[in-house]
Amino acid sequence: MARVKHWPDDALAKLRQVDVLISQGQSLAEAIRAIGVTEVKYYRWRREFGGLKSDQVRRLKELEAENGRLRKSVADLTLDKQILAEAARGNY
Repeated sequence: MARVKHWPDDALAKLRQVDVLISQGQSLAEAIRAIGVTEVKYYRWRREFGGLKSDQVRRLKELEAENGRLRKSVADLTLDKQILAEAARGNY
């Protein structure tokens, strides 16, 4: 079975669709099945995107990407600092 990439906006729309289906009287399991995802994925999306709006989800993803870039930069600079300290001590 091929994996399907769900974008955050798609996940948010599907979460809203589940809420609508539940309000129409369907059970949670039936509503999740109707949107075509597993229960695990539904609960993961619920935890991650639960009370957010579309623009907030987009901003969250931008911040996560920026955080990853900054972490990589800090790791590179820390490595450079350790190399320079070792070279200064003459342990190379």
